[in-house]
Amino acid sequence: MTFFSTIEPIYYLLPLAGLIVGLFGTILGGGGGFFFLPILTLVIGAPAQTAVITSLVATLPICIVGAAMHYRKGNMDIRTGSVFAISGILGAFAGAAIANYIIPQLLKTIFGIYAVGIGGLMLMNVKQRRSDKTNKTFNKRRKPTNYLKKPAYGFLAGIITGTFGTSGTAPVLAGLFAARLPVKMVIGTSLFVLVVNTSFAVGAHFLMGQIDLTLVTLLTAGSIPGALLGPVILSNIKTENSESSIKYVYATVMVLIGILMIIA
Repeated sequence: MTFFSTIEPIYYLLPLAGLIVGLFGTILGGGGGFFFLPILTLVIGAPAQTAVITSLVATLPICIVGAAMHYRKGNMDIRTGSVFAISGILGAFAGAAIANYIIPQLLKTIFGIYAVGIGGLMLMNVKQRRSDKTNKTFNKRRKPTNYLKKPAYGFLAGIITGTFGTSGTAPVLAGLFAARLPVKMVIGTSLFVLVVNTSFAVGAHFLMGQIDLTLVTLLTAGSIPGALLGPVILSNIKTENSESSIKYVYATVMVLIGILMIIA
């Protein structure tokens, strides 16, 4: 179901929020859905169930535009991404079913716990990768285990997408970083995975949730220009010497948002 909510004064900040989320979502990977849910629930005050499906619909254009731009620049590993996406489709349907049985406050709390956990996992992975760089033999021995982790990360991402409407950014990024892909390749591939996951999650939620088209319109008015600009900026940034810093910042933000969602 779809509806148009009455425009409140605070809604006029949504295009700016969408621009920022779209910009950094395509620079850091993930499409920005992770940030839409907290914005809609904590700032706008939208009901959690409405925020989930609205976040998914608002995220999808960012993922599509960002994925297309990164594909053109060669920042995409389709083969690796397909493993995540196939298992993610199954997870998306499972997540949509789970969301119907979770009360709004519990949904926010679980989302916060998940965000803190995944953020912590990414921080640990950064430390592990730094250790691997000093021991090339150990790094090579660990590489095969990453292939076993891909379907698990993809399925978890799908569940998160269907349950929280966040496009499953964190598990996808964590899995791709664990696969030892370069930062730019991680970002582009994650957007490809999220296009697939988010599309199926929207379909699963469509008949069960309520999509606020007012919020979607205002968010995408800013997020689409941001998604177009993000890959252009990224192509001019040398990430080789700043991979750890990028991951630390992203993971720290996830942990902080998670804590806020738990206590709010």
